[in-house]
Parts: sequence; C-alpha cells; structure tokens
Amino acid sequence: MAHALRGKTACVGLAHAGLGEAHGRNAMELMVEAVHGALADAEIPLAEVDGVFAASAFFAMANMSLAEHLGIQPAYSNGSNIGGSSFMMHVLDAAMALEAGLINVAVIAYGSNQRTAGGFRSISEPPPFETVYGPRNPITSYALATSRYMYQYGARREDLAEVAVAARKWAQLNPEAFERGPLTIEDVVNARMISDPLGKLDCCLVTDGAAAIVMTRADRAKDGPNKPVHMLGCAMEHHHRMISGMPDLAVTAAAKSGPRAFEMAGYKPTDMNTVQLYDAFTINTILFLEDLGYCAKGEGKDFVGGGRIAPGGELPVNTNGGGLSCVHPGMYGLFVMIEAIRQIRGGCGDRQIDGTKLSVAHGNGGLLSSQVTSVWGAPETV
Repeated sequence: MAHALRGKTACVGLAHAGLGEAHGRNAMELMVEAVHGALADAEIPLAEVDGVFAASAFFAMANMSLAEHLGIQPAYSNGSNIGGSSFMMHVLDAAMALEAGLINVAVIAYGSNQRTAGGFRSISEPPPFETVYGPRNPITSYALATSRYMYQYGARREDLAEVAVAARKWAQLNPEAFERGPLTIEDVVNARMISDPLGKLDCCLVTDGAAAIVMTRADRAKDGPNKPVHMLGCAMEHHHRMISGMPDLAVTAAAKSGPRAFEMAGYKPTDMNTVQLYDAFTINTILFLEDLGYCAKGEGKDFVGGGRIAPGGELPVNTNGGGLSCVHPGMYGLFVMIEAIRQIRGGCGDRQIDGTKLSVAHGNGGLLSSQVTSVWGAPETV
C-alpha cells in the first residue's frame, strides 16, 4: 500500500540568489530575494503563501523573521533547525501540512552572506565533552570520522581526492559554480592541511547564497507553468549531536533514513537518475554512497574511483559541483534539493542528465548528525 504522503505534493517553483559573493546584501535580503524568485518561477502571488519554513545560523527564529520581511502572516510555520539537513525536514513537514489541508502554498528558504560578512555568529551550544580539547569544528569532527574510516577500511587521501575532482568536473559544466578551475588528484592531496587528514580542497567552499522552493498539493501543481516535481519519499533520523556521541564514526544515520525514504517512494537507490549529496567534506560523499545503498560499507573508497561519479560516469553525483565546488553558504541542504529538482525539470545545460525522472537529495546536519533523505520524481513516476 502506498504511503499517504507519496506523490501528494510537488515543487512548482525554485530560485537561487546571490551565489558566490553578494556584496552589500545581508542574509535576510538574500533569502527574501530567493523567495520572490521562486514565487515568480511558480507564477504564484506572495499573498497566497500561507506556509513558511526556514532555518539559519544567523537568525534564531528564521521563519518568523522571514515572514515579517515578506509582509505575510502564515497559517503554519516552522523554523526547526537540525543543521544543513533542515530543509529536507521542512519538505516533509510542509508535505504533511499541505496534505492535511492546513496550508495551500509553502515556501522553504535559506540565505547567508557568510563569505562577504566574514563568517557568522554560531547559535550552537559548545560541545560539553570536546571543548577542553579545543576542536576547530566542524572540520575537527569530520577529520576524526575520516581518520577512522581510513584506518578501518584502508582508504587513502587519493580516494578522498577522487570526490573533489569529480565535483570540480561537474562545476566546470555549471556557469553558476563558484570554483571552475582545473583540479587534479595531486592538487587535492598536496593542498594545505587544515585538520589531518583533511586538506583545504577536501573542504567545502565558503560562499554567500540563498535558495527557495515553493510547494503545493499535486492537484494544483499540474496546472502551473513548470513541470511539477513530486515529493515521493522523505525520511529523517539522527543518532547524536556532538561527534563524541556518534555510535560508529564510519556509519551515519543515512543508513536508516535512506531505506525508509526509498521505501516510501517505491523505488530503489539504483533507480535514481541522479544522486545529490551534502558534500561538506570529501568523506561525506563516500559515507553517504555507502549508507544509502550504492555500495557496501568500506567499498565507497573504490566506488568513487575511475570517474564513476564524474561527468560521463555511470552514476551522476552532485551534478552542480556540490558544496565542494559550486556553492556552500553554511547550510547547503536546500541547494542539494534544488539540483535534484532542476535535473528532473530539465534545462540544466551542459550538465543535464538526459531522461532524468528520479533523483535523490540527501541532507546532512551538524557533525554527521542529522540525516534526511528525500526522493523526487517527475509526474509519470507517481
């Protein structure tokens, strides 16, 4: 029996704003610009928006601040923050609110000017068991997980570098990508060490940027100007907050969220035409490919080799260039989903994967903490 939420809602509009460097604009201005762009794309007036979903490292109550700046009074709103995967969680929440009839039009948004502002004020509590050691988080925690994976499965820095090089090759096909220059395995391995074993080019970009999507029920979505992209499955799970609480440094909660999202969608991982992953660091892509079911645990280091996830490879992964080469304004989850949806809508130019009908967008939050998997499909997949 199909899940009650499967295919009942769809994304009908999307937009980016201020990608890369947005001098003279703050995080809220960028978020508002992205919302207006997404509504224009959907041809839905602002006055019809009655659901607002947002998370931010700049605003403790991002949803209320966003609604105030937009000048609207939503009937339902959610500003829950579970890190960079918040926006996949907001999709699930919006789908429930739409299907329950609580709202009719939902906007999900994020904005950040962290690059031109020189960083952002953290609204996170200090880690109670790690602070004494002076970690430089988040990278220290991801380096710890990387070290464990390398020790346990024999991975090399060259294996991690395959991820960064593949992402850059995709970015070179994307005119919106922030970094598009040549990149080799040797460049990544020889880059300045930041937190052993992660060098500078194992780490995501620091950019500005905003994004927004518009969701409605499927019955309305079919009448819009764009091909509706249906939310087929979505599931979340988290097993820890700080890295000291992670049950297994080589296994993320994606191993639980992924199977449930695919089960809701009624499709297997191998049915996906594109795979969009939250690649804050090179280790992320390897762990998530394993945990989502694309290869066995410990095989990810070999799976990403030989250009398999690069343009022309058998599995298109992070086709916009990812957080490693396209854009990463602090919380990247919404950009992951937008690329999955855009590939299904078509029109991605040189990076378009022909015939794309199904895409998975997986989000990560905190220190490999919150994991949310979303599966999106064209109308004929419902």
